[in-house]
Amino acid sequence: MDLSSINWLAAVAAAISAFLLGGLWYSPVLFAKPWMQAAGVTEEKAKTANMPMVFGIAFVWALLGALCFAAFIGPNPDLGFAVGAGFSTGFFWIAGSYGINYQFEQRPLSLLLINGGYHTVQYTLYGLILGLWH
Repeated sequence: MDLSSINWLAAVAAAISAFLLGGLWYSPVLFAKPWMQAAGVTEEKAKTANMPMVFGIAFVWALLGALCFAAFIGPNPDLGFAVGAGFSTGFFWIAGSYGINYQFEQRPLSLLLINGGYHTVQYTLYGLILGLWH
């Protein structure tokens, strides 16, 4: 991985987009209740989380994913390639990997659709941002 070819500002912007998307995706406006039910997260359990640590670690992972994806698609990618690679990464690699695990864990399809859907949109956004930002 050639870190010197990465547009760091674009990668940070992509990570921020994932953070904002996650805030909406897992909010009561969209999928909070069905996600909590499918994941087995109760209101009581949610209240015990150290949210500054949860958000901090989530942002670090989002940034690492954005940096790795930026290195993968290379500098100055074609927009169509970047968006297609983002969608493919989210849907086939991440959601597909969840699909394998969730089958063995006997988790509900709704959890795969929520979590896999989030990562599909997340990496599609990464591709859009990195593809537009030269």
